[in-house]
Amino acid sequence: HLFDQYSIMGAPKFNPISDVISGTIMAATSVPQLIAYAETVGYAGYRGLTTAGAPLFAWGLATGSPWMNSGVTSLTAVMAKTDLGGEAYVAQYGEKEYVDLVSAYSLYIGVASIVMAVVGFGKLAGKVPSSVKAGFKWGCELGVLSSALPNGLYAFGSTLKAAVATSALGDVVTAVKTAIPGSNGISGVANIVYAISHPQSWDLVAAALFVACASFILTAKNFLPKWMPPGSEVVIATAAATAFSVYSAYEGGVVGEIPTLDSDAGISLFGVIKIPVELMDVKALLNVPIAERCFDGSMVKLFITAAIFSGGNFLSIVG
Repeated sequence: HLFDQYSIMGAPKFNPISDVISGTIMAATSVPQLIAYAETVGYAGYRGLTTAGAPLFAWGLATGSPWMNSGVTSLTAVMAKTDLGGEAYVAQYGEKEYVDLVSAYSLYIGVASIVMAVVGFGKLAGKVPSSVKAGFKWGCELGVLSSALPNGLYAFGSTLKAAVATSALGDVVTAVKTAIPGSNGISGVANIVYAISHPQSWDLVAAALFVACASFILTAKNFLPKWMPPGSEVVIATAAATAFSVYSAYEGGVVGEIPTLDSDAGISLFGVIKIPVELMDVKALLNVPIAERCFDGSMVKLFITAAIFSGGNFLSIVG
């Protein structure tokens, strides 16, 4: 289908100025998303920034379609954290082990995606009823909302989690997880219910920033100049909030300083610059005990979950 479009419409004309501006805007608007989604999946925020460039660059070289675009998404972050029990895993094994775990899981999902694409799942996903796609999108939005509330309305994400744990909702969460061990999503639902029903517990400054930025991004297209490219509202909101954080000595949670790398770390590009990318050993990823620690020791359960995850990606693209 894309090939037919390409044949009919022709290759898009390359314009150095407009294309560079478009690429810069895309990269800039991705910064807050990369940070947020890294924290959503359970990483430190800076990891989203340090790992995004290489795969996007590789995608640009690999794709032959002038219309396809690759970027960050909240859906995969929420799904990965839920499937792997991110918070509990980090608490037990540490963040470095969790990074390896998610990397290994991504490898299995990639294999499942290739298999599903080969057998034609993409065409099947295209026939999904609109009502199902709408419900899927609403479900995803609730998952993203539950991940955003801890850092959006409270100075520190741990504040909301601790408050829920000591409330009646915490007892409900414990009871549900005891009865249904795989019901990890109940924690997010409890967070939403508690946050909405206890506005007196919000941090005033954090909540004001959250509401102001969200409102501006949602309504900016109504009053920003038409010549400003799409995504400018995200750049403006991020810059304004960052400036506020710097000049007001904001005491809430921030991304934090990105750790410096060893001078010899990364990949050398023509011997001139170092790209701060670490290539992971595929064999090492296959040895990560993901099935033993997250899927009751069952490789079958791991592959089925990876296939479901891949199907969710297909549906999100269609939706």
